[in-house]
Amino acid sequence: MAGNYDDRDGKIWMDGKLVEWRDANVHILTHALHYASSVFEGERCYNGKIFKGVEHSKRLRASANLLDMEIPYSVEEIEAAKYEMLKANGWTDAYVRAIAFRGAGPEMGVSSEGNPVRLAIAGWEWGAYYGDAKTKGARIGISKWKRPSPETIPVAAKAAGLYMICTMSKHAAHAQGYSDALFMDYRGYVAEATGANIFFVKDGEVHTPLADAFLNGITRQTVIQLLREKGITVHERHIEPSELETFEQCWLTGTAAEVTPVSSIADTYNYEIGALTLDIAETYEKYVRS
Repeated sequence: MAGNYDDRDGKIWMDGKLVEWRDANVHILTHALHYASSVFEGERCYNGKIFKGVEHSKRLRASANLLDMEIPYSVEEIEAAKYEMLKANGWTDAYVRAIAFRGAGPEMGVSSEGNPVRLAIAGWEWGAYYGDAKTKGARIGISKWKRPSPETIPVAAKAAGLYMICTMSKHAAHAQGYSDALFMDYRGYVAEATGANIFFVKDGEVHTPLADAFLNGITRQTVIQLLREKGITVHERHIEPSELETFEQCWLTGTAAEVTPVSSIADTYNYEIGALTLDIAETYEKYVRS
């Protein structure tokens, strides 16, 4: 697919029906545009099957509930809508984006109990998120921003507002020649990248930040499961920034990123694209298509 995301051929599912891509619009006074009252999911369809689609739909509804929103569609209805959208566009391999948001209504202040909760599902054909990093390894920087405390925002929700510092951090990373940026959390522990979780290898064992201040990614959970099935020890724990120099390998995980090796962080910590990284990347690729 080519062109701006608002000017393409195709169909988008919106509030119970398919609409032409260019007609899938909202009013300028949509509540979510002003107050970030929206939640979303990113999913991939492989060979006609959305990977862990039901889990994503359940998380979408759970995220909405954390933002005091009730999506007017069941998990089963959301799943049916995703496949309806894919079929209408003729896709068997695609990225799927479901978004629930508070629409325009009788209220335009911070509160919005009277405004409808709307749901849209779009998709597009999307290749490797980090370009050639799957073979060369991604170079990532370190963000000046920190992931917030769970006391300040619902970190278990995949909510639009949580991505504001991700956009800012990724822009800053690109300006420095990096593919992405690594966050520390509010306590100073290693957290995640702007749209992906992070893993490290040391002495044949895997270490990954404990997901207590950021979203516990579905791809993250899948990779941990696959590693443990291989008999590899996985430590989910708090990781100090000083430990970055002690690790031998590193990779990122996410629906868009899939499993992407990291070659360096901040041009200071260098990692080999080793056997374990390559093995789990290949295992994941086979698993999502099985």
